[in-house]
Amino acid sequence: MPPWREDPSKVRPMLATLSEPPLTGRGLLFEPKYDGIRALVQLDPGRPQPDIRIWSRLGNEKTSQFPSIVAALGPLARSHRKSLLVDGEIVALDDKGQPAGFQRLQGRIHVTGASEAERLEQTQPTAFIAFDLLRDGTDDVRGLPLTERRARLEAAVRAHLSATLRLSEQVAEDGRSLHARAASEGWEGLIVKDASSPYHSGRRSPAWRKLKLLQQDEFIVGGWTEPRNTRSHFGALLLGQYDASRPGPPLVYVGHTGTGFDQKELQRVWKLLQAREVKASPFADRIRTNEKAHWTRPDLLAQVRFTEWTADRKLRHPVYLGLRDDKPPGEVERSPDRRAPAAAAPAAGAGRAKGEATARSAPRPKPLAQASTDAVVSQLRELEEARRDGTIELPGGERLGVTNLAKVYWPAPRLTKGDLLRYYAGVAPLILPAVADRPLVMKRFPNGVGRPAFYQQRSRIEKPPDGVRIETLPDDLDPITEPDARRFVGGNLITLLYMAQIAAISQDPWFSRVPSPLDADYVALDLDPGEGTPFSRVLEVARWIRDELRSLRIPAVPKTSGSSGLHIYVPLPSGTSYESGLLFCQIIATVIATRHPKAATVERSVRARPRGTVYVDYLQNILGKTLATAYSARASEFAGVSTPLTWEELDEPIEPHDFTIVTAPDRFARIGDLWARLRASRPASLDAVFRKYG
Repeated sequence: MPPWREDPSKVRPMLATLSEPPLTGRGLLFEPKYDGIRALVQLDPGRPQPDIRIWSRLGNEKTSQFPSIVAALGPLARSHRKSLLVDGEIVALDDKGQPAGFQRLQGRIHVTGASEAERLEQTQPTAFIAFDLLRDGTDDVRGLPLTERRARLEAAVRAHLSATLRLSEQVAEDGRSLHARAASEGWEGLIVKDASSPYHSGRRSPAWRKLKLLQQDEFIVGGWTEPRNTRSHFGALLLGQYDASRPGPPLVYVGHTGTGFDQKELQRVWKLLQAREVKASPFADRIRTNEKAHWTRPDLLAQVRFTEWTADRKLRHPVYLGLRDDKPPGEVERSPDRRAPAAAAPAAGAGRAKGEATARSAPRPKPLAQASTDAVVSQLRELEEARRDGTIELPGGERLGVTNLAKVYWPAPRLTKGDLLRYYAGVAPLILPAVADRPLVMKRFPNGVGRPAFYQQRSRIEKPPDGVRIETLPDDLDPITEPDARRFVGGNLITLLYMAQIAAISQDPWFSRVPSPLDADYVALDLDPGEGTPFSRVLEVARWIRDELRSLRIPAVPKTSGSSGLHIYVPLPSGTSYESGLLFCQIIATVIATRHPKAATVERSVRARPRGTVYVDYLQNILGKTLATAYSARASEFAGVSTPLTWEELDEPIEPHDFTIVTAPDRFARIGDLWARLRASRPASLDAVFRKYG
């Protein structure tokens, strides 16, 4: 095995899928599903004391919060004499020393002081239940079958087990008796594992499957209601789950809960809600409440117990158990429910989720690349919540100073500079290929989108940190004919985040790359609605362009602009000049405007455009002009994102507000990189267009 080289704080645990696995079968292993905090434990031997660290699923250190677990791991770390990285679950214990529910851990999660942690150890004991091994000395054992990893784990810990350090119970091939115990003793459920499976860090794999028994789940907090009578702070939390099967905004309202809070928890949650208040509801549908509703950014995750789902998919008798910080809210999709009536299947072609038509074939972001940015997101969040400036460490070893993360950039939804940086860190595996090797134009908003901005073509004021890519183009190739035309060039994470740090909200690349700046890789038609023109008219014009391009057998990829319009991109053959691309777009735009003069226009003057029309702008296809790239955030008032679409989605009632820096990442995780089609498609044959319309 190769020696272990990965920073344990950046390792992410393997995750299970939710399904209906069989209770018997060769090669299956059955374990209890523990209702606690997923944790990776790092043990490094040393004298006089070994180094013991506990990391949460998201890479946050929890060592100081569980001193009794650290003490119980001490004899193992001292005797084993080589490093271990162990996967397991931190659980609360009931009065009989048995694993209890997550609610008993609620008071432990946010404790940071050593004295408070020690006090809680006396009133609420905990244990660490180990169930897998990732590192054994210098061996990275994740590629071994589960049975071999388990054998190594048992050999290492067997002599040091205690009430605080435990091994998970495991049954091979026949899980029926364990399932019966789970039902009678009120366990949350079982985990069914493939005995031959390797360990897939940071991935949700069908090799591990969850079988839930209790009606308990995580829900997104989308708002709250005002309190009644003597109740303080708030009345109830408004809860939702993401639903990949529905068009439109994905957060589906499932009910509210106002029970399960004591006064201390009411006050703590109230502070978190106030800091996240927004004006617009994050839910897909309009909801009615008995008391006035307020809305919040959908980034708080609540654990809730309930008796059953109602026929209309609402929670019956929900009880709040606590907030979770060990799971990202974007993963909370509506889970299949065995007890609730199944929803009627939509008719063929109806109710398609955005992008579903090509989701199976669309390339996915690389899991390792995505996982490597999770730690960056966590660092940014911690700095913003602490209201501190600081330096973050990036996966490639670079360091970037970040400041003023709590500054509000978008006043309407109350989104901050920190939100922007976290968005870009999260979508980096998607956006970096779109801007790689391309000079970038910046429009900077140092005081947010509602205040004056300025353009910056070149990097000549700030001294950027090491790793930020800057290139000097020859004067005769640069449209801005000044000496030393030093430009930011896209393609790496530190350049992306540095530009966001200096308030360049969008990523606006050239249509050509540094190695061949005179050759356009693609062209674009920019559909810009006039004042008062509904987005439905933009979609109509886009469909006409789609049909025209199809008749010419020309591939194209649409995306929202992130503001009020749409962009349609066409890949070009290698060596195509900007002039040829511009002529092609002029022909297509003129054809559409001539056929549909009441809906589309190529008139440049805003005053001269017919009211209610969409301007089909072909003049963006000039060297040095830019459009916001796919996955770019925008300075629109609603914090829009330029979002790749499938052609089928243009037949649905979508709106630009459906895609924001808050909502778009979940879509990208579900659908994958639709924009990769632009790079993978065969280039357009412009000769066919010139022959037909010459």
